[in-house]
Amino acid sequence: MRILLKLSGEALAGEKKFGFDEETVKKVAVQVKEIHERGTEVGIVIGGGNFWRGRTSENIDRTKADQIGMLATVMNCIYVSEIFRSVGLETSILTPFEVGSFTKLFSKDRANKYFKRGNIVFFAGGSGHPYFSTDTPTVLRAIEVDADAVLLAKSIDGVYSDDPATNPDAVKYDEISIDDVIANNLKVVDMTASILARDNKMELWVFPLNEENSIVNTLYGEFKGTKITVNK
Repeated sequence: MRILLKLSGEALAGEKKFGFDEETVKKVAVQVKEIHERGTEVGIVIGGGNFWRGRTSENIDRTKADQIGMLATVMNCIYVSEIFRSVGLETSILTPFEVGSFTKLFSKDRANKYFKRGNIVFFAGGSGHPYFSTDTPTVLRAIEVDADAVLLAKSIDGVYSDDPATNPDAVKYDEISIDDVIANNLKVVDMTASILARDNKMELWVFPLNEENSIVNTLYGEFKGTKITVNK
């Protein structure tokens, strides 16, 4: 099995809300090691929200703001990759643009070569283009490398009919189709990513990162999140 795991930058910051919380990252690393040892190939995309969230000033061009965000994801992947190495995993980082000797350029062939070597493959730098959140390149990379599903590790425990923080009557879905996600604009991922997942039949599994052993349980135990299904 091959999965693409999407981690939010904010989740990696823990309670500090900025930068990195090493204990949080190490807990992720230990879980990824376990599922990897049980035969799952793992690709990872990390958002950049622990350093940069979109255009924060009218004095910054949108394209430049998005480029800063792309570089934030590169920093995140380099850091998390090193924590993964500290627990005994081999890692590789791929980007859609040159970053000196820090990363390698993305190609499907190169990614598959690293998967075959048993590496955890990080996809940093987003799509390499502005006007996309990390949701779209997450689904895009999953499709390109023939992943079986995208796992979305979030601060919330699944997909709801409305924002449960503001609407106490919001209903949680154990399973919902991508068509219903799009029709009801549920904003699990951005609309471009949702349509890309629908058109390429890529399942999305949403689960809470902060619950104990949640990554392992999502694949090998009791799944407590929401499965977003597609018509195959």
